[in-house]
Amino acid sequence: MFSKKYNDIVTIESILDAWGRFLRGKRRRKDVAEFQNRLAENLSSLYYDLQNKAYRHGSYFAFNIFDPKLRNIHKACVRDRLLHHIIYKELYPYFDSRFIYDSYSCRKDKGAHKALDRFRNFAGRVSRNHTRTCFVLKCDVRKFFASIDHEILIKILKRHIGDSDILWLIRDVVSSFYSTNPGAGLPLGNITSQLLVNIYMHEFDMFVKQELRVKYYIRYADDFVILSEDRGYLENLLSQIESFIEQELCLKLHEDKVCIKTYASGVDFLGWIHFPYHRQIRTSTKKRIIRNTKHFPTPQTVNSYRGLFLHGNAYEVQKAAGIALY
Repeated sequence: MFSKKYNDIVTIESILDAWGRFLRGKRRRKDVAEFQNRLAENLSSLYYDLQNKAYRHGSYFAFNIFDPKLRNIHKACVRDRLLHHIIYKELYPYFDSRFIYDSYSCRKDKGAHKALDRFRNFAGRVSRNHTRTCFVLKCDVRKFFASIDHEILIKILKRHIGDSDILWLIRDVVSSFYSTNPGAGLPLGNITSQLLVNIYMHEFDMFVKQELRVKYYIRYADDFVILSEDRGYLENLLSQIESFIEQELCLKLHEDKVCIKTYASGVDFLGWIHFPYHRQIRTSTKKRIIRNTKHFPTPQTVNSYRGLFLHGNAYEVQKAAGIALY
């Protein structure tokens, strides 16, 4: 059980600490600069409202990005984002210590590259060093962030957090947003959303590991794979997974992104196509890289792609993009 109380985490010290972390890399942004111009007043106001339970989360500014597909981002005001940092800092260590090892999204010392290496390791084990057929069940949750049920999330949090005031604060943040259905959805722009979706999907992780007893399972956000040398075993798991996802979490698998493939035929996972002896960048990603480097790309873009190329066989796209690895 999370041991801290509301007054332990809502302090002047915690607000100042959150401001220092929040400010990194954001000093020149207009909304941050405006908030900083009246910093003492703004921080005092936030502290007063939190202490008196008068705090109410504000509205969001929505915009779209392509990453590589269209994503709708919702950005809270500086005051609210500052509170998100306070909540995240306090809750992350407690919940992260309870997550399974093979959950890789938005966690310290994890990430996509480690998930890719874990996939290769698992595939080597299942295929007995590429001497047997390895089948991979790959699944994706449909409209993941937009489908997170608020009441189910709060119910999960209540099992870990006993302080009613902390739950009130989290509920206010969670209920400040919904996508198309009232009572559902978390904004992609909140740092708290990264943690909350992992808390939500940890219920599924535990079902897979403890109830289904799956050994070779990897999850990155809503994208997950299970590896086995038995295709029938994976087909049987799929029906149980679908039932749990829908009945317990009110989520649905993306019907166009659920498949069982052999490792030898190439498995699309986290932007790479995986084969027994190499992995290559997905075709859509190749096209995007070439398009983005066609007309004088920024140094940041070039360095980003250089880092990407180091994690697989990318000579052709590297050459087409005109990017050297030195």
